[in-house]
Amino acid sequence: MKIYNTLNKRKEEFTPLNGNDVKMYACGITVSGEAHIGHGYQALIYDIMRKYLKKSGYNVTYARNYTDVDDKIIAKSHETGIPADEYAAKMIENINAIMEKFQVDDPDVWLKATQNIDNIIDFVSTLIEKGHAYATKNGDVYFDVATFPAYGKLSNRNVDDALDGVRVDNDDEKKNAYDFALWKSAKPGEICWDSPWGKGRPGWHIECSAMNRAAFGEQIDIHGGGRDLIFPHHENEIAQTEALTGKQFVKYWTHNGLIKVNGQKMSKSLGNSLLLADLLEKYSDEAVKFALLQTNYRNDINITDDLFPDAEKHLYEFYSTLAVIDTVMDKLRGRELVLENADAITAAEIAAKVDGEFNACMDDDFNTALALSNLFGYFKEMKKLLSAGKSGDLFAALAYAIQIRKTYELLGLFKKNAKDYVAWYESQTSEEIPAEVKAIAEERWQARLEKNWAKSDELRAKLAEMGYVVKDGKTGYELTRA
Repeated sequence: MKIYNTLNKRKEEFTPLNGNDVKMYACGITVSGEAHIGHGYQALIYDIMRKYLKKSGYNVTYARNYTDVDDKIIAKSHETGIPADEYAAKMIENINAIMEKFQVDDPDVWLKATQNIDNIIDFVSTLIEKGHAYATKNGDVYFDVATFPAYGKLSNRNVDDALDGVRVDNDDEKKNAYDFALWKSAKPGEICWDSPWGKGRPGWHIECSAMNRAAFGEQIDIHGGGRDLIFPHHENEIAQTEALTGKQFVKYWTHNGLIKVNGQKMSKSLGNSLLLADLLEKYSDEAVKFALLQTNYRNDINITDDLFPDAEKHLYEFYSTLAVIDTVMDKLRGRELVLENADAITAAEIAAKVDGEFNACMDDDFNTALALSNLFGYFKEMKKLLSAGKSGDLFAALAYAIQIRKTYELLGLFKKNAKDYVAWYESQTSEEIPAEVKAIAEERWQARLEKNWAKSDELRAKLAEMGYVVKDGKTGYELTRA
């Protein structure tokens, strides 16, 4: 298995620090608002990584955090009049509910900043003792970047351009403009905790380092997050952690790409944020996943108007084939069909092919895009087998269906009942026929009952001009768009 390591800018063979055990951490959500599609995507990607590592035989412990105190949350608290801790707790409840609807599993360990205040204070105190941090008379504590010569090794930035494009705290007591806050003194009315430097709260960067140390010790195998976190967040994590321990903090740094909407970066300021809850009102969770996973996780995803509808349509076509197979097998149950030895061998070969090709894709830096592209070939072959109609062909089609469901469940796909999904999709996409058209169809049916064939034909032609087709049956008719 190879994983792209942002630290070394290349794919590397995956070898855990300690035998088969894997310690994995991904930066989670700052709960200042509802979950958007970027949050859902990042949670999906690292859930898939965790599951595939487990499938590959590793003992994985996956931790993820909620940032439940920061400037944005405090601003929302002031705006809504809800205490910051209550506001954050409500947001976490909402986000958990929508992630459950999205069907992304919880990590093995949940971490929250507010539940690790003692760990954070201990971490900061040790950095001060080691000469890597300093407190100001105002009660703020900063990391002294000049004491960590390797600063910038993840992002390939040097200290001289560390300020470029990054907001810094305006504090005259900082030694250097690029020093970053480990502990922030409390302003009047803000949520705060007691500390050796006075009442305050953690800086953003320190929480991940302190929580990792508390959960895993001094080193972890995989650290993940969005590419926008490389600098300054992950760069600062490296500096403060390695300054404290003297050891390499993370062996493999992984970063997913960003979400764009019609070519523009998704952001609240542009007003183009897509809330995950809104998407799941319109599309199935599997369609959203299918759409996102068609792009390699390290690349940006451009969400166009057609992205999710097209994904839903592809899934409908796949599920339609699965529904046919389910129907055929239901009809065959109870009949004396003999599964020949050759059929059993073919089924085993098909299962090995589907799973083996999936594993080859995922072993190459979790290449979900290639794994999904393989599905089109599998379903084309299944349709050919169904058309042939011989018992051996039907068993082969069934073998494909069984293994696809089993293998691709890891990506969150093909977990639904095929017939139910097909019915749901068709109900979602069926167009409401205008009352005027329905009235003409009814008038035509009455003419037909009265054996007024000339009028019936005239009204049929009128419906055709309006873009509708009528199909007669013994007890009624079916009206559809042409």
